[in-house]
Amino acid sequence: MTTGKINVSVENIFPLIKKFLYSDHEIFLRELISNGTDATLKLKHLTSIGEAKVEYGNPIIEVKIDKEGKKLHLIDQGIGMTSDEVEKYINQLAFSGAEEFLDKYKDSAKDSGIIGHFGLGFYSAFMVASKVEIITKSYKDEPAAHWTCDGSPEFTLDPSDKTTRGTEIILHIAEDSLEFLEDFKISELLNKYNKFMPIPIKFGTKTEKIEQKKGESVAEEDKDNIFTEVEVDNIINNPNPAWTKQPTELSDEDYNNFYREVYPMQFEEPLFHIHLNVDYPFNLTGILYFPKLGSDLQIQKDKIQLYQNQVYVTDNVEGIVPEFLTMLKGVIDSPDIPLNVSRSSLQADGAVKKISNYITRKVADKLKSLFTENREDFEKKWNDIKIVLEYGMLSEDKFYEKAGAFTLYPTVDDTYFTLEELKEKLALNQTDKDGKLVVLYASNKEAQHSYIQIAKNKGYEVLLLDSPIISHLIQKIESDNNTITFVRVDSDPIDKLIKKEETSISKLSDDEKEKLKTVLEGFVPKQKYSVQMEALDSNEAPFIITQPEFMRRMKEMSQTGGGGMFGMGNMPEMYNLVVNTNSELASNILNSSDTANQENLVKQALDLAKLSQNLLKGEELTAFVKRSFELIK
Repeated sequence: MTTGKINVSVENIFPLIKKFLYSDHEIFLRELISNGTDATLKLKHLTSIGEAKVEYGNPIIEVKIDKEGKKLHLIDQGIGMTSDEVEKYINQLAFSGAEEFLDKYKDSAKDSGIIGHFGLGFYSAFMVASKVEIITKSYKDEPAAHWTCDGSPEFTLDPSDKTTRGTEIILHIAEDSLEFLEDFKISELLNKYNKFMPIPIKFGTKTEKIEQKKGESVAEEDKDNIFTEVEVDNIINNPNPAWTKQPTELSDEDYNNFYREVYPMQFEEPLFHIHLNVDYPFNLTGILYFPKLGSDLQIQKDKIQLYQNQVYVTDNVEGIVPEFLTMLKGVIDSPDIPLNVSRSSLQADGAVKKISNYITRKVADKLKSLFTENREDFEKKWNDIKIVLEYGMLSEDKFYEKAGAFTLYPTVDDTYFTLEELKEKLALNQTDKDGKLVVLYASNKEAQHSYIQIAKNKGYEVLLLDSPIISHLIQKIESDNNTITFVRVDSDPIDKLIKKEETSISKLSDDEKEKLKTVLEGFVPKQKYSVQMEALDSNEAPFIITQPEFMRRMKEMSQTGGGGMFGMGNMPEMYNLVVNTNSELASNILNSSDTANQENLVKQALDLAKLSQNLLKGEELTAFVKRSFELIK
């Protein structure tokens, strides 16, 4: 028997590991299974090149709970270790002190490769175990070894009678960690961290029904049964997930099945997928999915998952994936992502920016090809993906440059244009007297219906732009295209929105207009409405409520963040009351000598204008309804 001390200068290294490196206790299982996987894959490599003269076979990693003995066993059939190798990998952590140890490993990206080897990752076991045993036999023809340590620097190293190749780790679970002896807890961790590890992982057994086949020998009592029940290994993982395969090997159904495998509680099919595969200047694979989002900006419960060589790391992919793509779902796997030693946080590194840029470019290229290959299908999916693309155009300049080719602008009649197509379509009819192209849009087809109809009657196209961040996007488009302006269809009378050379003549003189304005201002709330006199077509509405484009847009931008003008988000709503001086009602109000009658006419007309803008609510709506019934008695 050999006894000794682990070569560290501090009395007890494990509290330091626990405190500084492995704050999350549950990751011990991930680290130990990663070690077992690494040992198995090393054996596979050595047998393939002829260095290991053993049969590789079909190795598995087994996890077993001994509830009575308060032990957790992890058994692999990998490369194993000799006594000398146990000494090398487990005992000789030759650090001069705790400070150097922490400096070297706590935040070091370059040393993160130690994970997956017997060494530092192994010591995470002491977060949950009061004693740890290693029973191991190398693939070489050498005696097996048995290492024991209780979490202090002292250890024992004895020969073992183990005859099979591989390593068994036995954790004597500490009293404060007994939850790790529960089947449901271990199942939860295996499903979280090890669902796609490359070596099959066994956790207990399960019963399966096997269909009897002709010619099979079946027990007499089972002869009348079509199926027979058998006990089989419960393999908890898929060692060959979709992202490890080539796109040519996968069908659309395969991609959808994998989506359901990653997100079993998602019942809707994804809209489309993007397969990532790059091996220079970094290694990265993965599959991203566009889910149905609509105009929903809320935080998604199911996020993109980050893996390192098929080991789950986190679903916090900030920095690796551009912010606008965090609304997608899927998997990214890269051994080159620089993480700290416990894989809990991202390290600053040039590779991260390169990865982020690659993903942005790949997504843009995929969207362009989808648009080009099947525009009709792309248009059908537009409303479900637009929020991601609009956000991307606002937040990533490189994406903005590419997105112009496939970003769509739908009309209220469900016709879709790119920006260049829109410019061409509208140039003849919607260019104003100053040579500026005026793009009319609505944010709500129902609420702004009357304004839309007026514009359409003039032969104008009206877009439907209804995402919560559209104000920010059109502001950006206008700044990059100084010959184009976007105005909401209800922000002014139509003749003022697209000003032509012709000028309308008013039936009322200037004095009459001033007199009418004075009458109206006596009944219209000044704090909310600014009365404006306009000579419009006599067939247009007598009263029109508008909200100036600039003011409303700045307010919207302030409310959704990242733009607008300081403090505008909290400003009270202000509207223009545009009075059509060529309407019969304007003349009737002006010419009425009965003040009460004038007031009734103004109130009724104002309420009707409010109603058309969905501004008539509560007490005012009740009064309007009552007054309207009185009028038709």
